[in-house]
Amino acid sequence: MDQCTAVALLPPPDFLLRLAAADGGSRPEAGHLLCELAADHDGDHAMALWDDDTNRTAVWARWSGEWATLAELAWCGAVELRGEDACGLFAGHPSAHDWDIVDPTLAAVDAVLAGEYPHLAPRDGV
Repeated sequence: MDQCTAVALLPPPDFLLRLAAADGGSRPEAGHLLCELAADHDGDHAMALWDDDTNRTAVWARWSGEWATLAELAWCGAVELRGEDACGLFAGHPSAHDWDIVDPTLAAVDAVLAGEYPHLAPRDGV
């Protein structure tokens, strides 16, 4: 299942711009948000910004349209059948778990590299 291709621009908050101007520092830049959910998901787009190991949560940016909100959300508790990979999305996320989501850009790059350097490509799923 392909990854959602939604992108949004997250401008720095006004208070941060004022602090930087008062300090004479460089102006903070806006950052791009790339949705990490599956392409067919319902609801808001979402991207993890940073994790909090102490609380076993992460701060996620969620958006629909041009407005984004930040929320601290628990990690999804699902574990892949082999028990090797935990889902890297938030608890209660819509659509598939992250091990079933393929970034189409990275898949295309992998295919090109495997064709050019077959001796370095994984074999038999290893």
